[in-house]
Amino acid sequence: MNPPKTTETLRLRLRQPIMDDAAAIFERYATDPDVTKYLAWRPHENLEVTKNFLNWCFSVWEKGSNFPYVITLKEDNQHQPIGTIEIRINRHRAEVGYALAKAYWGQGYMTETAQAVLDWILKQNEIFRVSAYCDVENIASARVLEKVEMQREGILRRWGIHPNISQEPRDVYVYSKVK
Repeated sequence: MNPPKTTETLRLRLRQPIMDDAAAIFERYATDPDVTKYLAWRPHENLEVTKNFLNWCFSVWEKGSNFPYVITLKEDNQHQPIGTIEIRINRHRAEVGYALAKAYWGQGYMTETAQAVLDWILKQNEIFRVSAYCDVENIASARVLEKVEMQREGILRRWGIHPNISQEPRDVYVYSKVK
């Protein structure tokens, strides 16, 4: 399966990351404790951590296992990342995860991004289910998933480790959209 290298929505461009994105990712959201609060990784301590993340992005695109995109504003001629969304494929299923810089919260950008990604995934003949998980306290993320018409299937107890909150596994909501 080969997702497009670039996808556009009304206001956004999703594209493969490049090493030149490192500074913007680091400064805009990878170091922000509010953005990373419910994520599976800690805020980046230095630019080298962000560069290592980007190297990982390049390798998984090449392997065809995961497809991380950076999210940029179409109006930004420099195409600086404001967030990220990733597609993870596992046979007939796909999973999505995302992060968005705090300066862009509450403007519908993540809903617009998630909808574009879900639309593409569900057009693939071999994919029958898309899922996403969010910490039970992450109300904003749950709302994004509901806006793109994913259904909350339930709570997975002690499922995800969000190290910025606790070292112990936490309860998460599982959402899905199927065809």
